[in-house]
Amino acid sequence: MQDDRTKESARQAYETVDVDGWTARLTLLADPTRLRLLLCLHYMPGLNVQEVAAVTDVTPTVVSQSFRRPRANGWVVSEKSGREQIYRLADERLHSLLHTMGARHSH
Repeated sequence: MQDDRTKESARQAYETVDVDGWTARLTLLADPTRLRLLLCLHYMPGLNVQEVAAVTDVTPTVVSQSFRRPRANGWVVSEKSGREQIYRLADERLHSLLHTMGARHSH
């Protein structure tokens, strides 16, 4: 049987990680359409809904609905540019995770 010190060390291994945050991010990325949309924003930040829809071959409605949860969590932000909403990734951990997957930037 493990002693209390060993158990405490093992407990610290998961207590130092934002388990709930990472679970939410990974769940977010588990949807293939949403992952494509986020990769599109990662590659070229500052696109509007119509541009993301055109690049990813989905409807603007799908883009808007797919961005709802990432926006609510602060992972994607939008800002008004004229009459359009321009989107970009805002969560650095999500950004880094996309790099780990092999995602690149346009420049």
